[in-house]
Amino acid sequence: MSTQTLTRPQSKIRLGPKIRRLRRDRNLSQAALAEQLDISPSYLNLIEHNRRNVTVDLLLKLADQFQLAIGDLSKDDDGQVMADLIETFDDDIFERHDLTTTELRELVTAAPAVARAVLTLYDAYRNTKAGARSLAEQMTEDGDSRVEFDSRSPADQVSDFIQQSANHFPDIEEEAERLRRDAGLDSGDPLTGLIDHAKTALGVRVAILPPEPELATARRYNASGRTLEISETLSRSSQVFQIANQIGLLTASPVFDTLLLEGQVKSPEARTLGRIALANYFAGAVMMPYAPFLESARSLRYDIDLLQHHFGANFEQVCHRLTTLQRPGARGVPFHMLRTDIAGNISKRFSASGLRIPRHGGACPRWNVYTAFLSPGVINAQISRMPDGESYFCIARTVQKRTGGYGEPQRILSIGLGCQLSEARALVYADGMDLENPRRAIAAGGQCRSCERLDCRQRAFPPVHHTLNLNENVRGPSAYVSPARG
Repeated sequence: MSTQTLTRPQSKIRLGPKIRRLRRDRNLSQAALAEQLDISPSYLNLIEHNRRNVTVDLLLKLADQFQLAIGDLSKDDDGQVMADLIETFDDDIFERHDLTTTELRELVTAAPAVARAVLTLYDAYRNTKAGARSLAEQMTEDGDSRVEFDSRSPADQVSDFIQQSANHFPDIEEEAERLRRDAGLDSGDPLTGLIDHAKTALGVRVAILPPEPELATARRYNASGRTLEISETLSRSSQVFQIANQIGLLTASPVFDTLLLEGQVKSPEARTLGRIALANYFAGAVMMPYAPFLESARSLRYDIDLLQHHFGANFEQVCHRLTTLQRPGARGVPFHMLRTDIAGNISKRFSASGLRIPRHGGACPRWNVYTAFLSPGVINAQISRMPDGESYFCIARTVQKRTGGYGEPQRILSIGLGCQLSEARALVYADGMDLENPRRAIAAGGQCRSCERLDCRQRAFPPVHHTLNLNENVRGPSAYVSPARG
C-alpha cells in the first residue's frame, strides 16, 4: 500500500479561496488567468469555489504564474483559522446556536476575513472576562480598579506574530552572524568568546556566580553597574544561551522593536514578551548559525542528539532552531513544535507542517508529546493520522528544567517535534518504521471537543456539532457515544 493511504495526495488539494485571493491581488479576471493556465474560465470558477480539485500539473502552473514555491502555494492558510473557529464555537456561550462544522467551513471559505474577525472578537471576550476576574480580585485586595484590556492575551499576540512570520527573521539572523564574526566564535570556545566580547565591545562584565538561597535566577543584568550575572547552576549550553540573549537585548533591540511594530504587536506586555522571544531567537542563531546548522541537520538526518553535541546546545534549543530553517532557497524540513507540561498546558507552539495546534487549552491525549511523560528522557516516535486525512511523523521527549539544588522541585516538560509524513524519510527516527502501513498510524485529533472522531476510547468531552447518540443501556467506546446495532 502506498503512502497515499496516510497522506492527502497533491492532486486532491483544494485551494479555491487562495487562488481567488491571489488572482484578485494581481487584478486578474477569471478569463485572463484561465487563459494563462490554458483552462476554461468556467473550470477556473469551479476550482475557486472548491468544486474541482487542483491537479499536480495545474499546481505547477499556478506556482509559476504567481511566482511562489509549491509548498507555499499548497499550504492551507485557512486550515488553522478553521481549527481555531471550531475551538471557539466549542465555548458554552454558543451552545444554543447549534452551528455545524459545515457551516463554519462555509464561513471560512466564503469570508476568511470575517472568520478571523470572529476569532479576534472571541479573544477580546476571553481577555475581558479574565481581566474582569483580575479586577475583582484587585478590588477585593486593595480597592485599586485600574486595569487595561487587550483584544488578545500577550502570549497569543506573540504566538500569532511568530506564526505569521513563519518563525524566521532574516534581520535577526544577520545580527547573530555579525556577533559571531565580531566575537570570533567560529574559531574559539563560544562561552569564553562571548564573555570577552561583552567586556571589550560593550563594557559589560560577565560573572558566573553561585545561586542565591531561595532565589532561582538564571540571569540578571545590572545596567548601572554594567554587570551580567549568570547562575553557575545552568548547564554550559544554557550559560552561552543566556549571555547571547543579553547581548542581543543590548545590541539588537532596535531590530526587535521594528519587527514587533511591523507585526502589530501593540500592548506593552506583549511587546516585552515579544522582545524576550526575539532575544531567544537571536541566542539560538548565535549558537547554531543558519548555514552550518542546516548543512549539519541534513547530513546528520536531523539527529537531535548529534546536533546537540556538535553545536553545544540542549534538546529544546536544537528543536526550536530546527523550526526556524525557513530561508527562501535554503529551507529545512517544515516542522511543528510544541512544549507542554504534565498537566497538558501548552506553553510553546508553532507549526510549519500544517498540524493544527489548539489555541486554547490542551491537545489530543493521543499525541506522543503527552505519552512521552511515561518514559522520561526517551525519544518516542509516532505516526499520527488526523480526521482531515493528513498524517504526521512526530517525535517527543521530556526535558527537565533545573533551577535549584536538592529539595527544589524540578520542572518537567515535554517537547514535541514533527513534520508531514511525506518528509519523514529525511529523519533518522523514521528508520525501520513501516511508514506505508496504515496500521502504524495512530488515529488522533486536535482538541477533544472539536474532534470529529466518534470511536475514540480516550474522549473526555462530548463532540460539538454532532448529535449525541446515547443509550444508557449500552456502553460504547466512551460515555458520549453508543454503538449502533449493525
